[in-house]
Amino acid sequence: NQVLEMFDHAYSNYMEHAYPADELMPLTCRGRVRGQEPSRGDVDDALGKFSLTLIDTLDTLVVLNKTKEFEEAVKKVIKDVNLDNDIVVSVFETNIRVLGGLLGGHSVAIMLKEKGEYMQWYNGELLHMAKELGYKLLPAFNTTSGLPYPRVNLKFGVRHPEARTGTETDTCTACAGTLILEFAALSRFTGASIFEEYARKALDFIWEKRQRSSNLVGVTINIHTGDWVRKDSGVGAGIDSYYEYLLKAYVLLGDDSFLERFNTHYDAIMRYISQPPLLLDVHIHKPMLNARTWMDSLLAFFPGLQVLKGDIRPAIETHEMLYQVIKKHNFLPEAFTTDFRVHWAQHPLRPEFAESTYFLYKATGDPYYLEVGKTLIENLNKYARVPCGFAAMKDVRTGSHEDRMDSFFLAEMFKYLYLLFADKEDMIFDIEDYIFTTEAHLLPLWLSTTNQTISKKNTSTEYTELDDSNFDWSCPNTQILFPNDPMFAQSIREPLKNVVDKSCPRGISRAEESLGSGPKPPLRARDFMASNPEHLEILKKMGVSLIHLKDGRVQLVQHAVQAASSLDAEDGLRFMQEMIELSSQQQKEQQLPPRAVQIVSHPFFGRVVLTAGPAQFGMDLSKHKAGTRGFVATIKPYNGCSEITNPEAVKEKIALMQRGQCMFAEKARNIQKAGAIGGIVIDDNEGSSSDTAPLFQMAGDGKNTDDITIPMLFLFNKEGNIILDAIREYEAVEVLLSDKAKDRATIFKGKMIPNYIIDSNLEMENTDQKSSENDSHKPNSEEAPSEPQDAGAVSEEPEGGGESSAGGGPAPLSPASADSAGLPVPGGDPHTPAEAAALEPACAAGDSQPQEHSTQTEASSKAHWDSKVQPMESILADWNEDIEAFEMMEKDEL
Repeated sequence: NQVLEMFDHAYSNYMEHAYPADELMPLTCRGRVRGQEPSRGDVDDALGKFSLTLIDTLDTLVVLNKTKEFEEAVKKVIKDVNLDNDIVVSVFETNIRVLGGLLGGHSVAIMLKEKGEYMQWYNGELLHMAKELGYKLLPAFNTTSGLPYPRVNLKFGVRHPEARTGTETDTCTACAGTLILEFAALSRFTGASIFEEYARKALDFIWEKRQRSSNLVGVTINIHTGDWVRKDSGVGAGIDSYYEYLLKAYVLLGDDSFLERFNTHYDAIMRYISQPPLLLDVHIHKPMLNARTWMDSLLAFFPGLQVLKGDIRPAIETHEMLYQVIKKHNFLPEAFTTDFRVHWAQHPLRPEFAESTYFLYKATGDPYYLEVGKTLIENLNKYARVPCGFAAMKDVRTGSHEDRMDSFFLAEMFKYLYLLFADKEDMIFDIEDYIFTTEAHLLPLWLSTTNQTISKKNTSTEYTELDDSNFDWSCPNTQILFPNDPMFAQSIREPLKNVVDKSCPRGISRAEESLGSGPKPPLRARDFMASNPEHLEILKKMGVSLIHLKDGRVQLVQHAVQAASSLDAEDGLRFMQEMIELSSQQQKEQQLPPRAVQIVSHPFFGRVVLTAGPAQFGMDLSKHKAGTRGFVATIKPYNGCSEITNPEAVKEKIALMQRGQCMFAEKARNIQKAGAIGGIVIDDNEGSSSDTAPLFQMAGDGKNTDDITIPMLFLFNKEGNIILDAIREYEAVEVLLSDKAKDRATIFKGKMIPNYIIDSNLEMENTDQKSSENDSHKPNSEEAPSEPQDAGAVSEEPEGGGESSAGGGPAPLSPASADSAGLPVPGGDPHTPAEAAALEPACAAGDSQPQEHSTQTEASSKAHWDSKVQPMESILADWNEDIEAFEMMEKDEL
């Protein structure tokens, strides 16, 4: 019931505020129309002015038993949607979301018509639209290899002078290998075999181009030559659904060759990529060599695929590891490191983890996975729910939002969560008669025997080298997987319970090595000591030379030809990569994390969270978990560079001031003297925004700043204007300054709050309240100590009478900007080969790691929001997307 209520909240807001636009912008309560909003790069290629969210949601409506709404939605799609737009779209996204959505809608429409109550008027209109769209995607396949171009113009195709596309040379493996289900279904439904033939040809080409010795595929491939452009391989972004579609193509179409290919790849994945509970990218030519030390969130689908394969143990292990990451950050960060630190902090409400949770529950029947699902629901309501829908997380560490609700949120998230909790009687049809596409659209299994135009005979003999046990010819019966041991899943999960909090593996000591037999393990970057002669000898063997620089730093350079053997050279390359990663990680650690400014007064009530830059002086908000809360007041003079002339307005309030004309520390001292309890400095560069600028830290003045005891935060111009606009509109505006956004229950504990904000259960247990209170009085020693501030931070010096940083705008805290300020850079330049001062291991052997102690009140409280309450568009309007994050992703080719 809660899932249904959440779906209604998201769907009704899309229909009311966004339709016929492609997607809803939930913070500003309007539709996202391509060309009318600032470009977000490749992400916008999913938008084609074809009411994307409605088409993507069609079969979700039927799964959730909303047949009347489904009938109305189908009529709207038939009447309103135009597929002949002069717009360039992603072939991959349009296939899985729009073509898949139309086919899924058609599949359930004919099922309902057959049942005799609904859709009696339906005459295959969605299928006709799907066929029209299929023909519009076909020009993308006009390549010698058969791999499709990544983009196509819906009106003009690819090569046409007006198409504005067709110059690309590369595509991702998943982009070319995630077509077979939709294209084959379109062929089977319509009898037009061309679609299935094109999709098969693309799959065949990727299979032929696999790396023969490792049986792995790369991330991106040249569509004309078939050369691998990115030679790293994993199960996350860029490859994920290629593997998924090989197995599901066998399930849907019954063609043995798809299963044989999947099993061959799966054997390689488990041999090289799977490092339980982790799944780490490797090089296709050197699969024993890790290609990176972080994982992306898209790999969360893989445990679900392993369930379909019948390999339950590693599925449970990886899923549990991901769940521990979620428990730490509330959501799965877009990317995180092998020691579970945030690598990319955003989370666009991806459904892959919910998908794997559903499959694992179906396989094991373990009620633990229902608890996992409940946690997902609570986190969505607590942290992502806003008056006009659900907003993506811009930063899981601070709880700040993006003005974005992707179509896959309605297409997949609610489908999997509903199915997780639904009993058979809650469904109006048998879900087992269908297979899910990668976008969770439903295709009926009876298609396997319909309009077969392609021979299924397999003449290949190159699979016989593999172990026969790897070739199960049918999906395992989930009813008999765990007949004797209901505790089986728990016994696998138990060792992983603390994997995130205790993520530092203890290095093997030299004494232990000497006692053991066999070769010593290769030297790891985190263990390296420049003063250890044994380590220097190992470096020499690996072809790595060590140079002492005049400034005290150490430079490492590898020459593979000087290594003792090819194996040693490989170890040397891995060591260098680890050292670069470690050096870069340590430089990141020198920076303070972002902070949050949360507007808690009417009508915001904590829903609006602004990303703020920290200060290297004043109260450390990470040590004061409650934060500082108060009403805001604008100071006079506004720059805060002299004695405050309106102290009565500032006393016991949080002072707002403008950047410029003096040091940050001077501003802080002036407002503290006037009685302010905190300060927010607003950037004076018109239009600056945390969406497009890197995090900005306020440095001290080079003197002792221990006298400053109030918290100080920095807001870019755009975010600062949101508070200033709120003051103009409401006069009394209350904010909370904290290390990360607090949920509404915490903010309003013990205070009056409108019942549409939070509906607290009056039967809250006293014991829970007491435990929460007790925990709040624990000494600070239980909290993770903050990092000591490093000299590499930028200190702003007055120049021409005001603050300055490189280029006149906020300076990103990179080693380069520290260097330009004339300060030593302990980490060195990240672009030179693994330079470091005295690179200490991230965790020394035997170190204990501080654990975060958080007490959650076990109250059965639910967040209920009144969909009629409108946010003030004048305040929230025109929020940009997180352009910087997407540019980063583009650079990494995620």
